Amino acid sequence: MRALFHPKLEDIHLPDVFHALSDPTRLDMVRSLYLDPSVNCSVRYAAIPKSTRSHHLRILREAGLIYVEPVGTAQRVTLRREELNARFPGLLETLKNTVEPI
Repeated sequence: MRALFHPKLEDIHLPDVFHALSDPTRLDMVRSLYLDPSVNCSVRYAAIPKSTRSHHLRILREAGLIYVEPVGTAQRVTLRREELNARFPGLLETLKNTVEPI
């Protein structure tokens, strides 16, 4: 598996984050990962085609919201919680408190 691009903390910009969160599915993915770090996106979003799920995860990863690492033939998706809280204090807490799940 090829190495995936993950932006450095200083390269994460608020307009990119807001763009990534502008889609309800991606917003729900981030909220789900915030509320339950062990959530499996493949299971939680099984009704979404795999290619669409991959697209959403790529957008979130390239915006700096998530980290994707290979685990065998699968991938582990984690929210970059500490980094995002350092870069944009209160953003994730606001999402948790104001967003309804899809």
